[in-house]
Amino acid sequence: MISKILVPTDGSETTKKATEYAVGLAKQIGASLTLLAVIDKSPFIDQSVPSVATPTHLMEPLEDYLRQAAEAYLEDAERLCKKKGVQSKKVIRAGHPVEEIIEEAEKSKVDLIIMGSHGKSAVKAAVLGSVTYGVIHKETQVPVLIVRRG
Repeated sequence: MISKILVPTDGSETTKKATEYAVGLAKQIGASLTLLAVIDKSPFIDQSVPSVATPTHLMEPLEDYLRQAAEAYLEDAERLCKKKGVQSKKVIRAGHPVEEIIEEAEKSKVDLIIMGSHGKSAVKAAVLGSVTYGVIHKETQVPVLIVRRG
């Protein structure tokens, strides 16, 4: 039985579609959702965002800016859950996205991970570092359902 579902999201249209699918499924089967955003720290060491690009119009560390963005799109997902009567919790983690998704799935003891995919080929995914590709090929006992774009 599926009672807990993990939904990693990055605010993209593809992950919004996966979130909508997950909310619909959770509603049908009475499951709860863990909405996860991962701030990828690997390429962003000690960088900052120019003041014109931030909501506060002050220069701020890139990680803080990304955290604000993550909070915003998790709020959107949470609003959808509330509208549909689905229990949810929000989690923001920082690190390597594939590792953080797997770690959160195990920590939250979820029964299913629902992710969006842009539909890249295996070669493109390996070169571009697709998070979905990484999660489905990682050692985990948690099933992964992929929602394709389009």
